[in-house]
Amino acid sequence: MPSRRIAALLLTLLATFATTASLAHDFSLTDTLVLLKTDGTFVVDMRLDVDALALGAAPATDDAELVAALRALDDAGLQAAVDRATRTLRRRVRARFDDDKIVPHVDFPDRELPWIESAEPPTVLGITARLTGRMPDDAQQFRFGASRAFGPLRVTLVDQSTGRSETHLLGAGEDTPLFALGTAPTAQSGSVVWRYVALGFEHIVPLGADHILFVLGLFLLSTRMRPLLVQVTAFTVAHTVTLALSMRGVVSLPSGPVEALIALSIAYVAIENLVTTELKPWRPALVFAFGLLHGLGFAEVLRELGLPDDRFAGALIGFNVGVELGQLAVIGIAFLVVGRFRDRDWYRSRVVVPASLLIAAAGLWWCITRTF
Repeated sequence: MPSRRIAALLLTLLATFATTASLAHDFSLTDTLVLLKTDGTFVVDMRLDVDALALGAAPATDDAELVAALRALDDAGLQAAVDRATRTLRRRVRARFDDDKIVPHVDFPDRELPWIESAEPPTVLGITARLTGRMPDDAQQFRFGASRAFGPLRVTLVDQSTGRSETHLLGAGEDTPLFALGTAPTAQSGSVVWRYVALGFEHIVPLGADHILFVLGLFLLSTRMRPLLVQVTAFTVAHTVTLALSMRGVVSLPSGPVEALIALSIAYVAIENLVTTELKPWRPALVFAFGLLHGLGFAEVLRELGLPDDRFAGALIGFNVGVELGQLAVIGIAFLVVGRFRDRDWYRSRVVVPASLLIAAAGLWWCITRTF
C-alpha cells in the first residue's frame, strides 16, 4: 500500500474520532440507561432530541431550525415548551414496578451545562431527558417501555444493589422483559465482574473518543515498543490510583474542569510529538500526571453506572481491566494500520506530523468547548 494511502487511511480514522461530538444528531435508536439505586430511587436517562420534543416537531427536523424556533421564544414560551416535553415523556414513557406505573420527575440536565451554548450540532435543551423517582418499598419486579413515537429503544437496566445488568433492544412500542429486583446469587459474582469489564472496554471502544486520541498520541511518538510501554504503564498506574481513590470518596474534583484538563492533556501530547522525535525523560512523568486526570474522568462514568456494595472491589477491578483492554485494542489497531511502516523515512512526515496536528486540534477544541 503506498505511503500516501497509509497516511490518508490513518487521518480518516482520526477524523472520525475527533468529530464524534460534531456529527448530526442521530435518534433512529433511543439509547436508555435505567439505574435502580441502593437508596431506593431510580434514574432513567434517555438520549433523544429534546428540542424537537419541546416543539412537537419530528426528530428529523433540522437542528438549526429547532434552535432558531426555541431562541425566538420569550421566557414564558420557552417554559411552556419545556412543560410540553415533560408532559409528553410522562405520558409516553412507562416505568412500572410490579403492576404500578410510576409518574416520574422529569428534567433536562444538558441545558444547565456550559457547553450547551456552543454545542455542535446546535441545541438549546440538549439531548438527555432524565426521569427520576422513588421505587415502592416492596417492589419485586421492574419493566420499562415507551410509546411507538420513540421508535426502537436500546435499554440497559442496572440494579446497583446487586451489580446485575441487562441490555435489551426493543422494537417501537415494546416493553423490556420483567427485571427481578435485588436478586443476584453469590454464584453469579463472576458475571458481575465480567459485566464491568465489558463496560470499561466499551467506555474506551467505541465511546471514548478523547481517551482513544490520547492513546494514539502516545503511540505516534515511539517507533520502538519499549518507550511506548513505559508511557502506557505510567498512564495505567496513574489512572488506576485516582479511579480507586475517587470511587472511595478520598479524591473529588468537579467534572467540568477535569474534562477540560483531559482535553488539554490530549493536545499537549500531540503538540510534543511535533517538536520532538524521541521520548524525553520528563514525558513518562507528564503522562503519569495526565493519567491521574483521566482516572478522575473514568470515575465520573463509573459513579453514573454505580457499583454494587457487596462486590465493590471486583466490579472496580473489572471496569479497570476493561479500560486497559480497550487501550490495548486501540494500540493493536494502530499497529495493524501503520506499525509495519514505523521505520520508513516518510513515516514521521506523512503519518506522525499530520495525525498529531489533527489530535492537537481536537484536544484544543474540546478544551475550549468544555471550558466555555
